[in-house]
Amino acid sequence: MFEKLKQKLKKLVERVGQKTTPEAPQEAPPEAPPKVTVKVPVKIPVKAPAKAPPTPPTIPTPEKPSRIFRRAAKRITRRELSPEDVEDIVWDLQVDLLESDVAVPVADKIIERTKEELSGRKLGLTEDPKKLAEEALRQAIREVLVTDKRVDMPKIIDAKRAKGEPAVFVFVGINGHGKTTTIAKFAKWLMDRGYKPVLAAADTFRAAAIEQLEIHAQRLGLGVIKQKRGADAAAVAYDAVAHAKARGLDVVLVDTAGRMQTDVDLMDEMRKIVRVVKPDLTIFVGDALTGNDAIEQASAFDKAVGIGGSILCKMDADARGGAALSITQVTGKPILFIGTGQEYGDLEEFNPDKILNALFSD
Repeated sequence: MFEKLKQKLKKLVERVGQKTTPEAPQEAPPEAPPKVTVKVPVKIPVKAPAKAPPTPPTIPTPEKPSRIFRRAAKRITRRELSPEDVEDIVWDLQVDLLESDVAVPVADKIIERTKEELSGRKLGLTEDPKKLAEEALRQAIREVLVTDKRVDMPKIIDAKRAKGEPAVFVFVGINGHGKTTTIAKFAKWLMDRGYKPVLAAADTFRAAAIEQLEIHAQRLGLGVIKQKRGADAAAVAYDAVAHAKARGLDVVLVDTAGRMQTDVDLMDEMRKIVRVVKPDLTIFVGDALTGNDAIEQASAFDKAVGIGGSILCKMDADARGGAALSITQVTGKPILFIGTGQEYGDLEEFNPDKILNALFSD
């Protein structure tokens, strides 16, 4: 995970260590021996002066040990990073982030926070410059990975169940980016926690989408609410909610048509589904491998229907990490889960510390 970005950050940490390590003092060239001029002495009779009493030797006042140690520590301590050093370092960081598909405003925020942490920082005797650099980068990246908004799935479901109603989650995203498979994975996640979901095949644009959802439902032992191809997607979603309420099911997972975010008809269809079923959460599903494209898609769906969070697929194959570092900051909505494989159990709750550990592991 994030191998390319991981290697770039490692090199950056090494550079900070080099910048803060003092250069060895250069040895001064040996001084030339003084030129000796020999003069022939001339004897002049001089009256010997009276001998003065010997002057007692001056004993210097001993310097306080605290001053000695402070001076020694000052010489040994590594020098602080100058503004020029920091600018040089963050320039490389900016290039690395952009090459890793991190969105420009997000890269700018990471850079500014890193500059704040490193500028004028002076290292003590026991401090490791590489550790300082890593901590500065970790803190800057953590700030773009998390948001003040929190989504507690079990809490949402339990609150609706207490009212005798199912929780409704609508999934949106681009076709071919793993949306339907992610819905099946999320259904498995719910089942493992004792909830009873039902799937709604509201992608009526493609017959294959309905069949794909049915195959997942059969494997998981779940029901699917569907209609024929070309049916009203909002009607399918509405029927699924009514079915869940009548059968005492806990959650309705609504699959929707996946087309480009610029498709006006698609966005109108999404708005209608949301207006009819009033979901508790609309979830964007994106492909981490598409980098900035996933961020633009999430922003477009958020403006159209108001997403409450994101799920990123194929995180196990993402070497760059740009989508993961950018999507929360750009949309202001949290990453809920990450897909890490092809099996139904390969859906993990998002943990920013796991991302950070992956980026800074050896």
